[in-house]
Amino acid sequence: MSKLVEVNFDGIVGPSHNYAGLSLGNVASAKSYGKTSYPRAAALQGLTKMRGNLARFGHQGFLLPLPRPNTALLEQLGQGSEQNPALLAAAYSASSMWTANAATVSPAPDTTDSKCHLTPANLVTMVHRAQEWPETKRMLDLAFADSSHFTVHDAVPATFGDEGAANHMRLCVDHGEAGVEVFVYGRSLAERGNGKYPARQHIEASRAVARLHGLSPERTVFIEQNPIAIDAGAFHNDVVAVANADTIFAHELAFADRQVAYDAMREAFPALQVVEVPDSEVSLADAITSYLFNAQLVSRQEGGMALVVPEECRENTRVWTYLEGMLAGNGPIREVVPVDVRQSMANGGGPACLRLRVVCDPSTVDPRFLLTEEKAEQMEAVIARAWPEQIDPADLGNSRLEKTVIAARFALLEALGLAELG
Repeated sequence: MSKLVEVNFDGIVGPSHNYAGLSLGNVASAKSYGKTSYPRAAALQGLTKMRGNLARFGHQGFLLPLPRPNTALLEQLGQGSEQNPALLAAAYSASSMWTANAATVSPAPDTTDSKCHLTPANLVTMVHRAQEWPETKRMLDLAFADSSHFTVHDAVPATFGDEGAANHMRLCVDHGEAGVEVFVYGRSLAERGNGKYPARQHIEASRAVARLHGLSPERTVFIEQNPIAIDAGAFHNDVVAVANADTIFAHELAFADRQVAYDAMREAFPALQVVEVPDSEVSLADAITSYLFNAQLVSRQEGGMALVVPEECRENTRVWTYLEGMLAGNGPIREVVPVDVRQSMANGGGPACLRLRVVCDPSTVDPRFLLTEEKAEQMEAVIARAWPEQIDPADLGNSRLEKTVIAARFALLEALGLAELG
């Protein structure tokens, strides 16, 4: 069998990208509410990141924007729902670009049937995201259609909130070997007794995904996210922690009980390396505004790891000072790569939000979803030609914008030979 490798599937920023402030607990999203968005620039920024990662790490995939506006959602909400600005904005939302919320993925070495399992996230906490999973599953069914290597499940019941890979980490010696899967959940406001923001990941959903994927209980860990982090704006675990291979890079306040968390991970995975950032050096506020931890922690072909961070990290003196000090040491992270994803960042999504990690043999994936430089050039040409240059809040619901958004997405599907998703 070919060697299993990690492939990052980035979401292409859709032509309806806008700043409607729909995400409670997402500080950047709230701050950008009502501002003009630039969908063409956003998509090109994401594509540039993908091309850089393809050249640097050797493999790169992508997932397509979902159909927008979602008129079926407005029909479900009843006649006149389009008069409600928040509901109309939800129907136009391009939030599926954050593919870290597309699904939870368990690679073949971790599962009882030796297949890679994917479970789309139901994303029930927010209406603009809860609409996504059926279309996401349709795309995953196509990309990972080889049933001898993949199983794509339905989302878990909406009773239990599931936000996908943004609350999931994997520890391993090598991507192709059996690993330990770490699920991070939050307690509800009722359980916590107080709090500003809801916890989006329920432990019941995490346990259901682990059972569906056939994970060994001895190699599965459940950890509570720190309520302090949630209320500071870390609405997903990947805003305060990221893992790759044998290493976890986390803020000191990421977990409700940090020692219990690290002990549980070490019991299941003794080779664990912890790179923990003290709150005294980088505060939670700095971590969240810079998205230091919403980074891609990736194994380099030449050895060691690279941390792909947003440019905002370089612009924050305390964060950049920490990173320079880290690189001067002898830890597992040997390189920091800043990237410009400012349009996504302004809506609350950094480099890690924009990608879904799938450990697989790339030859078993539908090749239409794998990036090449030639394909990137095709995508760039379509985006430059068809994506709106800007969207103002008042544009939502405009018939001209609706036609432009629909035509732009279909042009990309046709260029990539994926018109069946239209």
